[in-house]
Amino acid sequence: MFEFVRKHTKIMMFVMFLLIIPAFVLVGVDGYQRSSESGATVAKVASYTITQSEWDAAHKNEVDRLRASRPELDAKMMDSPEARYVTLERLVRERVMNEAVGASLLPISDARLARELQQIPAIASLKKPDGSFDKERYEQIAASQGLTTAGLEARIRQDLSLRQVESGLSGTAFATKAVADMALNAFFERREVQVVQFTPAEFAAKVQSTDADVQAYYEANSKLFQAPETADIQFLVFDLDSVKKSISVAEADVRTYYEQNIARLQSKEERRASHILISASKDMPAAEREKAKMQAQDVLDKVKAKPDSFAQLATKFSQDPGSAAKGGDLDFFSRGAMVKPFEDSAFALKKGEISSLVESDFGYHIIRVTDIKTPAAPSFESMREKLEAELKTQQAQKKFAEQAEAFTNAVYEQADSLQAAADRLKLSIQSANGVLKKPAKGAPGPLANAKLLAALFSADAVEKKHNTEAIETGPNQLVAARITKHYPTRTRPLDEVKAEVKQRLLQSRAQELAKKEGEAKLADWKKQADEGKLGATGLVSRDQAANMNQLLLDAILRADTVSLPAWVGVDLGAQGYAVARVNKVLQRTPPPQATADQERGQMSRWIASAEWDAYYEVLKNRFKVQIKVAKPLAGADAALAVTE
Repeated sequence: MFEFVRKHTKIMMFVMFLLIIPAFVLVGVDGYQRSSESGATVAKVASYTITQSEWDAAHKNEVDRLRASRPELDAKMMDSPEARYVTLERLVRERVMNEAVGASLLPISDARLARELQQIPAIASLKKPDGSFDKERYEQIAASQGLTTAGLEARIRQDLSLRQVESGLSGTAFATKAVADMALNAFFERREVQVVQFTPAEFAAKVQSTDADVQAYYEANSKLFQAPETADIQFLVFDLDSVKKSISVAEADVRTYYEQNIARLQSKEERRASHILISASKDMPAAEREKAKMQAQDVLDKVKAKPDSFAQLATKFSQDPGSAAKGGDLDFFSRGAMVKPFEDSAFALKKGEISSLVESDFGYHIIRVTDIKTPAAPSFESMREKLEAELKTQQAQKKFAEQAEAFTNAVYEQADSLQAAADRLKLSIQSANGVLKKPAKGAPGPLANAKLLAALFSADAVEKKHNTEAIETGPNQLVAARITKHYPTRTRPLDEVKAEVKQRLLQSRAQELAKKEGEAKLADWKKQADEGKLGATGLVSRDQAANMNQLLLDAILRADTVSLPAWVGVDLGAQGYAVARVNKVLQRTPPPQATADQERGQMSRWIASAEWDAYYEVLKNRFKVQIKVAKPLAGADAALAVTE
């Protein structure tokens, strides 16, 4: 059926047109919209209903956002039940907060909204040359977010109201010094310990295995010896480089481009100037600034009377410590290096001319231009190669945009081969073997793109060997691929992995012996410790772990120290078994005042977070929140949780 649709696209479009138009006439556009908005109820907040379609749309937006920012994430994990449930919980939370805003009657005045808008740089800078507000650009900013200006302002009002609700709780949370110190001192408490570790390596010589043992271990742990799903593939890359190969640029076009861009190509004009500065900051009282201006005018009169004495007068009167000792010399500079009033004056003067008083935020300047560097334009021959490359790139970008749709259509229309697309756009089909579902370390170019691999290992591409859609794998780069041979996940035969199985078996048995020995020693030492075999003492704490295994550190810090010494035994897995004796408990060394203040601030934030979570639970009860979808039983480490 789908093959028929692919091969008779135009016929099917005509049939669908005949079917759809009468339906719109009979039902109307609103009917279709209402239909799309309907669906099963997945949650309720007060009288508001969250539908399945709303949940699906919100999750799609989340996945698209995550794929854009974290392309290495597994697409299947992002669409897992756990990830979808995170999105639903977020929708519910947003709705609860909207209800709280409405119940709190927290209107945002126009003046408050205006102040908030002025704090957004993109909006605060919307000024026309005459200083008036640029309404057209403001509408463009709103439209870029899919909103009208009224919608944008409504959303900002809503955000401000939400902040008022949140700040009413989080803004009042604090941790007293006594409470913070008690909690932090306990958290950073130090313990003097002795540790003995029993490693599997110590017992490796004592373990043996037979072929029957290896066979039994292999059968019991077959999942450890699986080969991952892979595929041999073909792929087409359509990018600027492939387009450039078909482009040639005439010399006449390069010469015209050179003439049009000569001003850009040549270096900037530079000027060398000296100045005399009489300081007068912009926030200086008007009377004092006027006094500084009169002083500057007096110096200017002296300069005009004896122009050749400019350097001596600068040394004597200039209040610029960086240049006064050099006779006011500022060396060469180009446009953009000086404040604008100074720059405008310096670039308006001819060589040897002296300015009148120039006022800036620093005070009053007297400027003399001493030299001018006007760089010669580079020759056409020296710039030919660079300009030809620029023109090729410009033409390639235009041609890429024109042909991108042709590439997309070609890989879709003949779904079982890339040859048609390759012939149409003069591309070379590339191949790769043993491609994994996830980007392999060091994978070249598009084969490192998670989105392409997700499409390549989709059911349609795997089962029917169809081309993937054209995937954007980088700026100005589209890639389509297809599987030529698929290798599903399989358990490798014992003959292939026998050495690995035997190594794992021996390691496992050595671990068991290490644990058994450690537990026996722990029992003996609890009865009567052999000080000589317990090793050197050391201090450990959460901020001074001394590279200690985290499991062991946690066990030491959780040990009951009411009666000392306290003993703990910890199974470290592949690292063996450890026995630790806690001899002393020492108080934390008082931190510097700045650190203590920072820690108390963090405590306040923790308390605010806990209070906010509790308040949210109250709001959920108040607004009768019902989530009608069962929470998945799997772990909560879904991909979308990384954004919370």
